This record gives sequence, structure tokens and C-alpha cells, in this order.
Amino acid sequence: MTMRQSFTAVIERNARLTGEFTTEPYEAAWAREARWFVRVLDSSGRAPRMLVRTQISPDGLHWCDLDAGTEQSVAPAEGPLHSWPAAEFGGWLRLRGTVVDGPAPTAPGGPDGPDGPNGPGGTDGPDGAPASVKVLIYLALKS
Repeated sequence: MTMRQSFTAVIERNARLTGEFTTEPYEAAWAREARWFVRVLDSSGRAPRMLVRTQISPDGLHWCDLDAGTEQSVAPAEGPLHSWPAAEFGGWLRLRGTVVDGPAPTAPGGPDGPDGPNGPGGTDGPDGAPASVKVLIYLALKS
């Protein structure tokens, strides 16, 4: 019996995210299990949250979503630490997401819809500044 190995990588440290973003990629081909941890340190805006997808790559250059249609919502109001697993991934992992402000978008013409006061996706805070979230992002890997 061999001892399983584990490693936790800090992918983003004290990063202030606004609008669309991608994290630094991480090579994880040796691992069988992966789990993302996002720790919210600070946020600005009415009700900022991150909509995040795990992405995979065979070479660290060309990317696709791990599970099409699977999006994680990271809302500071729901607590400072958020986590989700990634399974059956390729050689490289990263996160791709968007920081939005306010409640989930409503139908077109609603308060945060395309015709709402905050424009597409409701990304602006109450003072017109973009919503932002300061985070630590960890990737925990296990063989």
C-alpha cells in the first residue's frame, strides 16, 4: 500500500477581481482529485458575487469548461469560504469567471437585465464603480 500524496497550491493571493477574469493555470495531471477553495477577504458593491466555471486544458494554452453549464456562485454574503470539487479533469486546471453585482439577472428589462440600470450582467456597484471581490484561491490536489 502506498501513501497518497496531497498538495495545496495558492493560485491567486489577495487578488482583487472585477468583471471577467481567469486565474493562473495549474498543472495537475498527477492528481486524481481536485478541490477549489475560494476565500473572500473583501468585497465592494451592492451584493457582489462571482460566477465561476472550472476549465481544463491538455496543454495549458487552449481551454474549455470542465462541465458545460456548471457554474459556481461565490457570494460573500453566504460566508467567507466556498469550495467545490473538480473530477475527471485533464492535465491543467484554472477558473474562469465574472464578478457581478446585485441579485441574479431577471428577464430582459428587469432591474439587472440588459435594459436595467446596471447594464448587462449588473456589474456596477451603487456608486457606478465596478463590483469587486478580493480573494485567495487555493487548489487542493490529491493522488
